[in-house]
Amino acid sequence: QVQLVEAGGGLVQAGGSLRLSCAASGRTFSNYGMGWFRQAPGKEREFVAAITRSGGTTFYADSVKGRFTISRDNARDTVFLQMNSLKPVDTAVYYCAAVWGGEPGRREYEWDYWGQGTQVTVSS
Repeated sequence: QVQLVEAGGGLVQAGGSLRLSCAASGRTFSNYGMGWFRQAPGKEREFVAAITRSGGTTFYADSVKGRFTISRDNARDTVFLQMNSLKPVDTAVYYCAAVWGGEPGRREYEWDYWGQGTQVTVSS
């Protein structure tokens, strides 16, 4: 089992920044691809960003490309999501996810473990 705990959500004005973190425990962190998804009220959970085990490759949804950056620190078993130029449409619960080995996918069913989520609210 892998336990994931997100932190860093909150309320921010449009144009502002937030940095989310996700601390992992229970297994060897560097064996897992890591990612972020989000779910806005009344909508399905959607892919935001992912990073490979080594951190050498990243993937982004078109809606956040150029504004969000995913990174990881394998020495600290932590993955980050730096969110800049935030917009009201970015308001959602953000979830951290982990997948064993391979290349991280963009669909929920491709991921093995999930955190409880952290709320991000962007005011206009």
